[in-house]
Amino acid sequence: MTDPTEAASAFAETPTTTLADVLGRTQVMGIGIRPLWAPVPRVAGPAFTVRCPPGDNLMLHAAIHRAEPGTVIVVESGDLDFALAGGNVCAVAQRRGVAAFVADGLIRDLAEVREMGFPVFARGVIPFPGSKKAVEPLNAPVRCGGVVVHPGDIVVADEEGVVIVPSAGARETLTAARAKLAKEAGETLDMWEKAHRTRIDEILRAQGFEG
Repeated sequence: MTDPTEAASAFAETPTTTLADVLGRTQVMGIGIRPLWAPVPRVAGPAFTVRCPPGDNLMLHAAIHRAEPGTVIVVESGDLDFALAGGNVCAVAQRRGVAAFVADGLIRDLAEVREMGFPVFARGVIPFPGSKKAVEPLNAPVRCGGVVVHPGDIVVADEEGVVIVPSAGARETLTAARAKLAKEAGETLDMWEKAHRTRIDEILRAQGFEG
């Protein structure tokens, strides 16, 4: 599942909550990586990975001219003092078909980004940009939001958060997620409530709770 169009069409209809249930906590980015405007559409696509040392944004600016259409640019940075990108960088990325930015850092020009409708998931905004000096390899493994992301892993992001689907198991993950969604679609609230209470009561009894 390495083709960007295939990845987007396969995962764009799958909520991150379902993928999180299937994959577990280790593939879910921390709560600091959030959509910077709302309502944000769900985005999905292969990761194009970038590493930017704190205070520098050179490689993200290089990446927007090299990432394939449909990809999600994922940035390791951790910088909370300088912006990684602004309105023009986001506009060029959008024009070139990049699906979104997912950045462990900050951006600026949020009003412009929101107006153009370019999805950005990041830690926040700051008005001052970083420098452009540090050369790092593109498309190497990075850590973003506490999750290790490899080039080509499937990034799925929506208002609930960001989930990384390892590319090696993407088909199996999609099959499991679709099965879960199908099961839930056939379950009424009454059915769910009955099963839920039974499960909770069993756990309580096993722990010696009475009441």
